[in-house]
Formats: sequence, C-alpha cells, structure tokens
Amino acid sequence: MSKTITTRLKDSDYDQIARAAEQEHRPISNFITHAVLDTIANVSLVDDVEMKEILSDAELMQRLKRGHANAAARKGKFVK
Repeated sequence: MSKTITTRLKDSDYDQIARAAEQEHRPISNFITHAVLDTIANVSLVDDVEMKEILSDAELMQRLKRGHANAAARKGKFVK
C-alpha cells in the first residue's frame, strides 16, 4: 500500500529537484523515491555478496545468535 508523506523544502531545493526529475522524465515523487532508495543501497554497510558470505558462515551465525541472546538477557559487560 502506498504511503503519503509531507516534507518542507526551500524553493531553491524544490526547483533543483523538479529540474532533475524533468531531465529524467520522472514525476517528482518517483525521482525522490528512486534517489532515496539508491542512496540507501549505496551507503549500506554490507553489500549483497558480503551478506551472503556472512549468512553462509555457520560458526559466525551461531556466535551472533548467542551474542544477541546474551544482550537481550542483559548478560555480559558493556565495553567502552
């Protein structure tokens, strides 16, 4: 289901976004959605190949699960 959001932009920012969207022949909302999702994908800490490698490491996954369980149970020490 689509969601509607409201954002406040300076006129100059809106104009810049509108021009960029027009150059790509996209509605402004589609341009913004694409730009945000592209940014999220590009700044993600782990890419798809790296995530596949992490998930395929059984020992690492067990250690992560154990660490998560300990953290949830508030076991262990906080290290600064």
